Formats: sequence, structure tokens, C-alpha cells
Amino acid sequence: MKTSEQLQEPSVRGSTLAQKIRVPIGFGFALVFLVFSSPSNPALATGLGLAMAGLLLRLWAAGHLRKHRQLTITGPYRKTRNPLYLGSFLMGLGFSIASSILWIAVLFLVLFLAIYFPVMKREEIELSQAYGAPYKEYLNSVPRFLPAFRTVAGETQTGFSFRQVLVNREYNAVLGYLIVSGFLIVKMMWL
Repeated sequence: MKTSEQLQEPSVRGSTLAQKIRVPIGFGFALVFLVFSSPSNPALATGLGLAMAGLLLRLWAAGHLRKHRQLTITGPYRKTRNPLYLGSFLMGLGFSIASSILWIAVLFLVLFLAIYFPVMKREEIELSQAYGAPYKEYLNSVPRFLPAFRTVAGETQTGFSFRQVLVNREYNAVLGYLIVSGFLIVKMMWL
């Protein structure tokens, strides 16, 4: 009879692969996005607004996250176990909408689901091993991705810190938002 660890091996391998390829795939998608996007006023305004909401969520989450030091269950982590990924999803979907190209949005959705859900599952295994029972309780009370509209975890830790935003290098997301937004505006106006 196989152990639970043996039964999880294929999914763990798949999620490890997803962790390794997510950055190169992201760069490939960005190249396709940059070449084929054709922004228009209404799509650009809607998309950049959604992407800004995703960026703000990422900043809020990064201000609470103390990686490898403690289990984070404050701020947006009270509503979803993966607010950084949810923020990235909103940013990517927003930029895809701003591109005004339907197949770019569909491609984004397929790539996100194929790459990030296995990564989230892998991280759940790692966090279960690192934090044990407290994480399993958190896992059972807070949804993986789509946020709960009720408070499901308590404020038992330190709160938001701008310093943590910097420690977690979330300025990269701000810079990325500004660059992509600028590119889309320039492309719409002059190209």
C-alpha cells in the first residue's frame, strides 16, 4: 500500500516544475503581450484600473508577510491564503484586458491556472511541514485563492509595515506596473 507521500509525488513533481518554469513562461507571455497588444481607450482604462487594484493588494500583502519567520495570517491573509498571487492575477488580467486582444486574456488565464495553482499546492505542502498544526488550522479556515468576505483568521501578529514591503522587494511590482502601463499608453497614442 502506498503512503500519502507516495500518492502525492506526481503532483509534487508537477508543482515543482511549475515553480521552476513560471518566470521564463512569464517573460515569454510578456513578449507576446508587448508585440500583439492593441490598447484602446475603454479597455485601457478598465484594464489599468484592475491592474492597479492587483498592485495595491500585492502591496498590502507584502506589508504583512514575514517570509520564513512566521506564519502570516493578518491583513489580506485573513481572507485568502494567497493574496500575492491573487494580486498578480488581477494585474495580469487587467493588463490583458488593456491589450484589447481577447486571445491574450484567454492565454493569460490558461497559463495562470496551469502554473500558479500547482505552485500554490506545493507551497501548502511546504508550509504544512514548516508550521504544522497552526498552518493546517489556517488551511482549513481560509480559502486558497478567492477571498472570503468574512474574517476567517485572527489578528494575532504584527500589522502592516512599509518596511516589509521593501524587504519583500514589492517595489518590483510597482516598477512593472509603471513600465507596462507606460508602454500601453504610448502604444495606444503613437503606434
